[in-house]
Amino acid sequence: MRRFSAQYIITGTGKILKRGIITTGDQGRITGIIDTGGDLRELLKTEFYNGIIVPGFVNCHCHLELSGMHKKVNAHTGLGVFIKNVRETRPQESTENAKLIAEADIMMYNTGISACGDICNSSISFGIKEESPIKYINFLEVFGIDPLKAGKRISEVRELKKEADKYSSASYIVPHSFYSMSATLMKKIKELTSANEITTVHFKESEQEIKLLKNAGGELMESYRAMGISPGMLHDRIPDHITGIREYITGNGNLILVHNTFAGEEDIEAAAERGNCFFCLCPRSNMYIENALPSVNRLIDRRSAIVIGTDSLASNKSLNMLEEIKIISSHFPAVPLEELVAWSTINGARALKIDGDYGSIETGKTPGLVLIENADLANMRLTAESRSIRLV
Repeated sequence: MRRFSAQYIITGTGKILKRGIITTGDQGRITGIIDTGGDLRELLKTEFYNGIIVPGFVNCHCHLELSGMHKKVNAHTGLGVFIKNVRETRPQESTENAKLIAEADIMMYNTGISACGDICNSSISFGIKEESPIKYINFLEVFGIDPLKAGKRISEVRELKKEADKYSSASYIVPHSFYSMSATLMKKIKELTSANEITTVHFKESEQEIKLLKNAGGELMESYRAMGISPGMLHDRIPDHITGIREYITGNGNLILVHNTFAGEEDIEAAAERGNCFFCLCPRSNMYIENALPSVNRLIDRRSAIVIGTDSLASNKSLNMLEEIKIISSHFPAVPLEELVAWSTINGARALKIDGDYGSIETGKTPGLVLIENADLANMRLTAESRSIRLV
């Protein structure tokens, strides 16, 4: 049994507790919460911290298997060049790459991530995640522009699903994006994933993908040319992102739209019509690739469900959720800290359908406890020096 207290506790779902007390038992399960009203009296074995305690973070979008690409891809190149660079420098499945993946997993856990939705193009990370204290949900990603190879792509991902099912983490087959898949392949994936509890798709990360869907042009097309793909091969494409949501994604389960850097009002409306939709923000990756951020205020105004992800070390300096929150806080200062915490905890847990155990500080749950140090406690704001440390 352990007891924790801090200047403030942000529970994720309820009010902010001033000098409250959290009691945990076996495996960090919360057995009691005391609202002291700020009047903290001495209680045996209470650990007090000069900061803010929050639930463990839920990272809704990560590419753990790209951890070997840290500092190998230049920043601010735009999506087309970024994809080309990833394709040319992506590490092979090797002992060294597995070591880097394991190190990234440990880094995520130590900085407070308790659960993670992870994109998988191979099986290299499955064994590492099986031994990790982080709760993983695997998204087995499919892409392919050539409609003649759609059947081959389906066979490949079915084999990856068989391998994933040998492990305890839940896994779902998902489309990569509307710009990287033929309409034929998307139709097959929609049928294959009709019973998905969770689907995720990269969504409007760049203006380049909008141009590509519209007329098979733009900078992303140039990247495809370098791969030997001609505009004529894109005749079997999805016309636009809204049609993608409405006609090419299963209507079952939750849908996580990832990035949303250039998502507009009509996109948000289409997601609202579909229902059970979450908008995942990966701000540091967006700045790294496109040097742009999503319209957070637009999403808030439409009362959209917002979650947060780190993306990969190919497009980020670290897989640290607090650093993502700090970017949003600095560019959108009107968003209260407790709302940012909710996006990165309980909203993420709901999106991944694990909120029975994760995402909020409530009796009976095992969310993990994270301390945020060096915050501006008087104004309940993060600072450049703020950092997150795992307590439980």
